[in-house]
Amino acid sequence: MKPKDKRRAKRSPCPVAATLDVIGDKWTLLIIRDLFAGKSRYRDLAASPERIASNILAARLERLQSCKLVRTRASTEREGSSEYRLTPKGRSLLPVLAAMRDWGLAHVPGTAAKVGVGAGG
Repeated sequence: MKPKDKRRAKRSPCPVAATLDVIGDKWTLLIIRDLFAGKSRYRDLAASPERIASNILAARLERLQSCKLVRTRASTEREGSSEYRLTPKGRSLLPVLAAMRDWGLAHVPGTAAKVGVGAGG
């Protein structure tokens, strides 16, 4: 018998809890935000203002790929490196990010939308 993969196990059938199991950690939505903003290379994602550690970035990108939110392809600019792109499933998170941005601007003093998030990615 195979042990359960705890990263993929759902806590409950509640859609909010299940969504948090996929994107609810501290870093995942920031990575998705940066992909929407046009970043596609590992080094660009690592250079975000929040300063994500490289081991955490690598783990989150791997998880985003396994959840089919992000796909990777060989870089056309640099041999041996990859580019990350949002899948249609990943792009469907744009309204979630927009709602979080709007809520933060309205309710968290001192916030400012400094990263432009478009429909790309």
